[in-house]
Amino acid sequence: MSTTPLDFTGQKVIVIGGTSGMGYAVARHVLDAGGTAVVTGRTQPNADEAAAALSAYGKVVGLAADLADPVAVDGLRVILTEEHADAALLVNAAGVFAPKPFVEHTGEDYDRYQAINRAFFFLTQTVAGNMIARGTKGSIVNIGSMWAHQAIAATPSSAYSMAKAGLHSLTQHLAMELAPHGIRVNAVAPAVVRTPIYEEFIPKADMDSALDGFNSFHPLGRTGTPDDIAATVTFLLSDQTDWVTGAVWDIDGGVMAGRN
Repeated sequence: MSTTPLDFTGQKVIVIGGTSGMGYAVARHVLDAGGTAVVTGRTQPNADEAAAALSAYGKVVGLAADLADPVAVDGLRVILTEEHADAALLVNAAGVFAPKPFVEHTGEDYDRYQAINRAFFFLTQTVAGNMIARGTKGSIVNIGSMWAHQAIAATPSSAYSMAKAGLHSLTQHLAMELAPHGIRVNAVAPAVVRTPIYEEFIPKADMDSALDGFNSFHPLGRTGTPDDIAATVTFLLSDQTDWVTGAVWDIDGGVMAGRN
């Protein structure tokens, strides 16, 4: 990785799911490097709170859309075109994670994961379409998952993993289709990262101790942090990786390399 500092001066990033965790960290890294950001959250209060906190680092706008609601997603697509068509950077970072045995999954469980992919699909279509219309080169990064590569007995995640594998595949297809327009599309596949996503099934008070239990799961001896992921995502967004597209990079403390 280059030691040249990243520079996003004059560039705008849209972070879908940018109000917490990895998405929030990505927005902060881009702002720190001179860019501006649009972060989306499920509700306007969430978006406003994140935007207020991030404003200490630079210019940021918070937008709301429940990604499970197609009408809300369509509304967000309109806003992104009318007010943020100048964005040439996009990160799809929203997610939910609720491990459950395959035989216990309901239709609602399955649809919940697929709804996020549907939102990513059409929001990316809008942002990429805006880049093409402006003749602007750009970069898109999807937050995938190590679980899309490998099943983990302790966290049965069939529907989640199926959706993330689909996102990895979308990454490669879009890389091919958008390359003639100078738009790069990559993904990252994190292992266990300390983000609020685990509050879905772990009480907040127990979070640190529960995630500490996964330290030894990673050959490097610790779980990841949002900044671990954001550093690589922003590298992929930058022109320092302008010959990288269609890649799915493991950021997993060595999990895919093997086990301790």
